[in-house]
Amino acid sequence: MARYIFVTGGVVSSLGKGLSSASLAYLLQSRGYKVRLRKLDPYLNVDPGTMSPFQHGEVFVTDDGAETDLDLGHYERFSGVTAKKTDNITTGKIYSDVLKKERKGEYLGKTVQVIPHITDRIKEFIKHDTSKEDFVICEIGGIVGDIESLPFIEAIRQFSNDIGKKNALFIHLTLVPYLKASDEIKTKPTQHSVKELRSIGVQPDIIICRSERPIPLEHRKKISLFCNVDIKNVIETVDVKTIYEAPISFAKEKLDVQVLNYFKLKSKKSNNLTPWKKITKITLNTKKHVNIAIIGKYVELKDAYKSLDEALTHGGIANNIKVNLVRIDSEKLKVSEIKSKLKNVSGILIPGGFGKRGTGGKIEAIKYSRINKIPFLGICYGMQMAIIEFARNQLKIKKATSSEFDKTGVHIIGLMNEWERGGKKIKGTDKDLGGTMRLGSYDAILKDKSKIKDIYKNRLIKERHRHRYEVNIAYKDKFEKKGLIFSGLSPNNKLPEIIELKNHPWFIGVQFHPEFKSRPLSPHPLFSSFIKAAKNHR
Repeated sequence: MARYIFVTGGVVSSLGKGLSSASLAYLLQSRGYKVRLRKLDPYLNVDPGTMSPFQHGEVFVTDDGAETDLDLGHYERFSGVTAKKTDNITTGKIYSDVLKKERKGEYLGKTVQVIPHITDRIKEFIKHDTSKEDFVICEIGGIVGDIESLPFIEAIRQFSNDIGKKNALFIHLTLVPYLKASDEIKTKPTQHSVKELRSIGVQPDIIICRSERPIPLEHRKKISLFCNVDIKNVIETVDVKTIYEAPISFAKEKLDVQVLNYFKLKSKKSNNLTPWKKITKITLNTKKHVNIAIIGKYVELKDAYKSLDEALTHGGIANNIKVNLVRIDSEKLKVSEIKSKLKNVSGILIPGGFGKRGTGGKIEAIKYSRINKIPFLGICYGMQMAIIEFARNQLKIKKATSSEFDKTGVHIIGLMNEWERGGKKIKGTDKDLGGTMRLGSYDAILKDKSKIKDIYKNRLIKERHRHRYEVNIAYKDKFEKKGLIFSGLSPNNKLPEIIELKNHPWFIGVQFHPEFKSRPLSPHPLFSSFIKAAKNHR
């Protein structure tokens, strides 16, 4: 039977519950145990797919096509365990499921209530689709005290009783602030947060204290005393310079040891921190650096491109070089400023996105990259912008555009249902929009003697998609005659997946999102190659 670990947060949000959960997962794996990670989000959206990146950060996509919270990216990157649709659920989805059952009469006329119907559905999610896992780590989004999280806290309280308290562990992550004016570390917020948690029936077994400074022993004893937690289980996590130090920090505090002790389990082998120490050393101590420009709409919020930022860092690790990210707002990028803003960058990346906003700046930046032979990577929407730029300036199709943001002009990019087999445009309808989204893992066949095949070293690849619009294959020959090669296609040869430019040191566009599959201990080959090209360009 699996043991369940529930991770809650207090005082403030964004303390690092996801990173803590992911680090613990790695440490338990390193000890020889099989781990699964899950996220329970308290917001009422069914999933984050329709939420603005400014509101919620990036939308992470799983192999099986779920649009999920970005913390699942942390889980995958640190544990290597591929997430599934069944690893993320929201209040919106919980209520939706319960109301569908109510409409079908499955509750036999009973009054549907938060307890037991909502809490029972949450408990079903926690236990569903688990097999042979030694540990299931469930992170509860938000913070204790929020009205939205109450049903989740109640559900995990009940769940602990259902499976026996010896099979469930509660970890509470809190902030221990430092007041500069009085030169004091304050434990009172943690005490109040734990009091709030206990008032709704959950006693934490381990408290992780997030602080910008080391917490003196006397303060840890105070937390232990007032929060009714053994001093050994008051774990400090001081702000680290890079997130890759997190597993090392938690191992030093013996978090994994205390978890195993709680469950009366022995370590099957010693944990292995060597890989993390190696990449931390490269990230922090490497003096060589390369500047990469990310030109997008959501650059003001770092979490909007979280997986992308991480994947670029991984590419730097593979090349023993530090990657400096230069974030440029595509909406504010003027043609007259491009040369000055990009003069010190060695690589240009256009990320995914939706809608017309900021397209002008992206297209002009791509043109600058193409003409000046600067390494370029276009991802999803970035690839489509590269297609439009090339069509306008090289094929002389001045009205080349996408039906996503321009209903007139020449639609070299459009909905999948807008193209007949012969390539002629047919009318799409609004009701078809939801059904045309490509989500999750899809195959692509790589062209022989292409740069992309040299990078992947495989003919068949599988990558994750999240988009609705496609490049029209009918224009393939025209592009290739001018030197833009369609070097990766869907298995039926109808959907362009990858483009690359001949007579350019490194110019590649991909319809998928390779950043979702990059890992710090196993950098994605596309990002490793891109950073290598940028390194050589300097």
